[in-house]
Amino acid sequence: MVAVIKVSSSINRILNYNENKVTQQKAVCLGGNNFPGEAADLSFTARLNYFTRRMELNTNTKRNSLHISLNFDTSEKGLGDEKMAQIAHAYMKELGFGEQPYLLYRHHDAGHPHLHLVTTNILADGKRIDLHHLGIRKSEPARKKLEESFGLVRAEDRKNKKALPEKILRPANYGKVETRAAIQNVLDAVLDRYKYTSLHELNAVLGIYNVRAERGGEGSRMERHKGLQYRILDDTSQPVGVPVKASLFYSRPTLQRLEGKFVRNRITGKGQTLPIKNSIDLLETTKKAAGFTDVEQALAKEGITLVTRRNSEGFIYGLTYVDHKTGVVCNGSSLGKPYSAKGMQERFPLSGTSDETRLSSMGLKDRRLNKIADDLSLRDPEGSASGIIREIAGVLDKLVAVERAPEYVSKHYTRKRKKRKRRGPLD
Repeated sequence: MVAVIKVSSSINRILNYNENKVTQQKAVCLGGNNFPGEAADLSFTARLNYFTRRMELNTNTKRNSLHISLNFDTSEKGLGDEKMAQIAHAYMKELGFGEQPYLLYRHHDAGHPHLHLVTTNILADGKRIDLHHLGIRKSEPARKKLEESFGLVRAEDRKNKKALPEKILRPANYGKVETRAAIQNVLDAVLDRYKYTSLHELNAVLGIYNVRAERGGEGSRMERHKGLQYRILDDTSQPVGVPVKASLFYSRPTLQRLEGKFVRNRITGKGQTLPIKNSIDLLETTKKAAGFTDVEQALAKEGITLVTRRNSEGFIYGLTYVDHKTGVVCNGSSLGKPYSAKGMQERFPLSGTSDETRLSSMGLKDRRLNKIADDLSLRDPEGSASGIIREIAGVLDKLVAVERAPEYVSKHYTRKRKKRKRRGPLD
């Protein structure tokens, strides 16, 4: 079992998220604790008002809401609603929230059984439960105890398996699912799992699942106020649909919060890049990769995605490595010159890859010329467009070139107007 705790300042967003899942028939409310009457029978407004009144007892505490998910292994058998509720109640008691009001929601929108809990840390007397290092102090011991008492698959056993974690997250597909829900699913799976240290590195991971975070144009109001929005990408990595502001998601993945993660990830992810470097060095030593595409395919088998950045002419100018096993995300230049875009292309030449990659490394004009040469079957011995094709292209460029002539403006609008002499009152 794996427990994930997220602290928030908005019980409304957390409750709305789970209630929307119920409305979409992707979740069911299994009840709750310490509510007046049966929590499952209460309306959304009644549940929200009960939480709100409790929080009004302590207005000094801003981060007063908790969203907890209990995730179970896909091999777990016999996890019915009743047993799940028993596990949740036992977990909340061990966590120190046994007397708190909380709601239980079982979700059916993922490939593994999981449960969501919504609660507050404000006590009935107005005091608050300390949330500092709650995961280390209370949650981890509780998880291990419950795994033993309920006979659950231990999280350590899953971590020690050499096989890659089962991929249950699918890329966002515009039009298939409501935009905000599709982006939220990706954010839930990425934000806490991967160790990115910048917005660029985060986008390298989000891009794998067709999502991108944007700060707005240079000098725009959004950029000046450190705003952030998220968009779905199509198959060509172009944004589609309407962007969604970060503040509209229940987890509030704003730039301010992400910057805090950047700092923490620089510490937790430090020193975990060695597996990436070892995998690349082994490919070069064993000669298992003849070209750049071979490296991409070989690293993918090791659970490492190589994200390339290309300019308009197809040249690779940047690399980002995403290790799905360790969660480490890093730019090639940060690993050292041999692992940068230039270093990797020198070690694993593009010429050794497929024709598609070779063409993408050419200039845009050369690619167009070679396309003409292919159509006319005119290539020189070196495989480039022959001289006659280049001459034809040069003539065509001159014929279609537009010469900018000076715009004609009538003299009526360009001649200087004489100033009229102002007359005084005695004139």
